[in-house]
Amino acid sequence: MVLSLLGAFSGALFYGAATVLQAVGMRRLAAVPPASRLAHRLWSARLFGVGMLLDGAGFLASVVALRTLPLFLVQSVVASSVAVTVVLAILFLGVRVRTGELVALVAIGVGLVALAASASPSEAGTLTRPQTWLLLAGVLPLALLAAGGAVRAGEAEAASPWTGFRIRFPRRRPSLVLLSVGAGLGFGGVGLAARVLVIPHPWWSGTRDPVLWALVGYSVVGFACYALALTAGPVTVVAAVTFGVETVVPAGIGLAFLGDSVRAGGAVLALLGFVSTVGGCLALARRAEIADPPLT
Repeated sequence: MVLSLLGAFSGALFYGAATVLQAVGMRRLAAVPPASRLAHRLWSARLFGVGMLLDGAGFLASVVALRTLPLFLVQSVVASSVAVTVVLAILFLGVRVRTGELVALVAIGVGLVALAASASPSEAGTLTRPQTWLLLAGVLPLALLAAGGAVRAGEAEAASPWTGFRIRFPRRRPSLVLLSVGAGLGFGGVGLAARVLVIPHPWWSGTRDPVLWALVGYSVVGFACYALALTAGPVTVVAAVTFGVETVVPAGIGLAFLGDSVRAGGAVLALLGFVSTVGGCLALARRAEIADPPLT
């Protein structure tokens, strides 16, 4: 259990640092003129690439944790990466911490201790073949949700160059909420798939397992939604919605269908720890907004 907990907390550290780097990288990329050369655009987004690498490291660490720890614990620990984001912003971006944020950090810490103390380590229940295909099929509606969020119709207003009158015309713009929900569901799907994934021997025979491809599909959709959401609005909202969805939904599914459980007599402690952790993360997410960095 110690190794699994170490994996979960390492994942939170990696994800928290990745959020900072990705937000800075996407903002720098958005500031580059569209006509710029591809090499210049890629260089402007280099921090986003580093953040993606850290996301990969965080994912691998969380997979280690999910082999033996229930989803409600691992997802809560991973969601606490928002605290890492805030701490990094305080240390390196000059953000000043307020009393309410200190309370939120303490709430997250206390909640995580309660969850760790109440969780019952166990392997996930085995899915039937139809259930594995159902898990994979869930990628399609999620991808459609992401596509709808990326091209949601809106309106823009501009002055006519001939008459001077202001006119309204349709415009495509990303939907912050839909993309953030899509990111949360995508990352939650990754957690579910990683929890039930069976690694066969030899390992390459697992390429025929629908759960593996579900994991890949949810990862791609989740990362795409998250990247687009960061360009559509403040990190505050993106972090709050994404972390809320990716924590609550998988936790409920794990408890209801995958055999996740708490220690005997620990249900109340687990519930209080879950509420304290998620509440602290959501309260702290409003401080996840990162100051505009230099564009060089």
